Amino acid sequence: MIYIILIAVVLVFGVGVVLWSRRRAMKPARSAVSASVDSAAPAGSPALRTRMSKARSAFSGALVRISTRSGITSETWVELEEALLLADVGVRVADELLAGLRAGVKAKEIVEPTQLVAALQSEMNARLAGADRSLHFVAGETDSPNVWLFVGVNGVGKTTTIGKVAAQQRGAGRTVLLAAGDTFRAAAAEQLAAWAERSGSEMVRGNDGGDPSAVIFDAIERASARHIDLVLADTAGRLHTKSNLMDELRKVRRVAAKGKGRVTEVLLVIDATTGQNGLAQAREFGAATMTDGTGLTGVVLTKLDGSAKGGIVFAIETELGLPVKLVGVGETITDLVPFDPAEFVDALFQIS
Repeated sequence: MIYIILIAVVLVFGVGVVLWSRRRAMKPARSAVSASVDSAAPAGSPALRTRMSKARSAFSGALVRISTRSGITSETWVELEEALLLADVGVRVADELLAGLRAGVKAKEIVEPTQLVAALQSEMNARLAGADRSLHFVAGETDSPNVWLFVGVNGVGKTTTIGKVAAQQRGAGRTVLLAAGDTFRAAAAEQLAAWAERSGSEMVRGNDGGDPSAVIFDAIERASARHIDLVLADTAGRLHTKSNLMDELRKVRRVAAKGKGRVTEVLLVIDATTGQNGLAQAREFGAATMTDGTGLTGVVLTKLDGSAKGGIVFAIETELGLPVKLVGVGETITDLVPFDPAEFVDALFQIS
């Protein structure tokens, strides 16, 4: 009898040790997820000023020369126009900015070159003010997930952007499912799977070369069944000039709106280094994602740290009325940050 009792004690003790060991083993994993999520918090205010060196150097050089002149001359206007166009604000925006400045000079409201630079900065700030730059997550039934679609051409950093957004949303306490809708690009699903594991998100994928719409539909259905808060859907990096692929994107957009899912964001990812070509992309993708009068809801501008063409922000917002919501200024999770227009303009005008 005593042997039976001893055996029972040993068994209970052994089970306890195993459970305790498992709990200890799980703690670092949770901490690791928490660390990656916490690191997804928006970077501090110096981020844009310190990482937009190319855009700033292309613009600030002209500002220095203008500010140090004794007066406002014809050369001032030529140099200022060239600086704006090189920064890729676009011809229309540049003309409008210069027209306002010329009117100020004519009315004697602007007399000194330093006043001219200050007036330009003020006008550029005003053009970006007031836009809704929040990522919309709308509360609803637990079986009705929010769906954020990400669209854009190959090579702009779309899949990486989704992974970083997933980490940020997990950090906000939301459950996330990634949908590998880019079934045409080799290794796209594997890349997204790595981000899913890193962020602690679930994932749905299909067969290589399969129907992207089916993947998105299955992802939304799974999120609904498991009461997952948010579906982040990757789409094929189709070229905006290929109509058959744009037709496929239209199908994806329609399917995403069916069933239990609610499409609350359709984000176009643009590479800042492409400059004005981003406008053509925005127009085409806007038309392809239009459903019930709603198309693109905003723009994610990647690689801003490596571009001298940051002025594309003004062209996108002024000509298309699309708010830039996120900007990428580096490779890490912390380098995808909410777009702060005042900080952006300040970074362009920082002369140092």
